[in-house]
Amino acid sequence: MLLSVLASLVAAAVTVSAHGGVTSIIIGSTTYTGWSPYNDASNQTSIERPYSSYNPILSATDSTMSCNNNGAASAKQLSATVAAGTSITGVWAQWTHKEGPVTVYMASCGGTCTSKTSSSLSWFKIAETGLKSGTYTTTIPSALAAGEYLIRWELLQQANTPQFYPECAQLIVTGGGGKTPASSYLVKHPGAYSASDPSININIYDATTAAQTTYKVPGPAVWSG
Repeated sequence: MLLSVLASLVAAAVTVSAHGGVTSIIIGSTTYTGWSPYNDASNQTSIERPYSSYNPILSATDSTMSCNNNGAASAKQLSATVAAGTSITGVWAQWTHKEGPVTVYMASCGGTCTSKTSSSLSWFKIAETGLKSGTYTTTIPSALAAGEYLIRWELLQQANTPQFYPECAQLIVTGGGGKTPASSYLVKHPGAYSASDPSININIYDATTAAQTTYKVPGPAVWSG
């Protein structure tokens, strides 16, 4: 057995994408085209925040850890309207591996998201697990207050040097129960993880690691409302 979160996922032939990124987002019956890092940025319109490549971030404290970019929206940034309690799916593509974990965060923009840099926001985790078949579906907490938010998917590939793959999208949340997370759930990206975090600095192919039966997914506790 590997780790409490990872063991069953690997055993079930869970697949995730390393050296890749979120390439589309599914909300209800609508599929939104994601950002294409190797296409002309000036011609792209997407709900996904721009990012520059499919390469990983190799430091837990890198300045681009929030959304795999400088924190800014694109010139033609869009947002998707989604009701609280709705499922949303991030779809990864490119090179496939059998690693994890995957976490999903959200951050309130306190107004219009397009004018906000992602690194300035306070993030709360809404889900943590592994990834199957290159997609990950989570639910916007039904108790969440209406407003504009960023949603952030993060894949962590753990083999020797950790590889982080965070991508974000802009949402306008409607309905909901008017609740917001307490400060104990909020973190910054960068800032949520440290280079010495044992949850990050593991090699999942190491025999000693593979024998472990417990594992704490990096970051704060999940806020479910």
